[in-house]
Amino acid sequence: MEEKQQYLSLVSEIIAKQGIILGPEIAMLKAKAVPELIIDKNGMVTDINGDPGKAVEKLIDEYVNLSGQIVKSALSSVFSRYPSLKKIQ
Repeated sequence: MEEKQQYLSLVSEIIAKQGIILGPEIAMLKAKAVPELIIDKNGMVTDINGDPGKAVEKLIDEYVNLSGQIVKSALSSVFSRYPSLKKIQ
């Protein structure tokens, strides 16, 4: 899987996981606050403008600002499936 496709899958999984935790409406609202993300009506990320790593960091920051460090802990299993992508702090 090419790197950009991995980022698209990663971000879609993050949004889906946050949808379970926060509810789908809040998860999508926060994801749409990241201008680099292009999200379809089904909540799938179809494109990322600019640096995908920075877009992921911004998305996580949106969720962390809402619900704190528990978000990073909850997402560790998602990140473990993408070992070739750079680590997000």
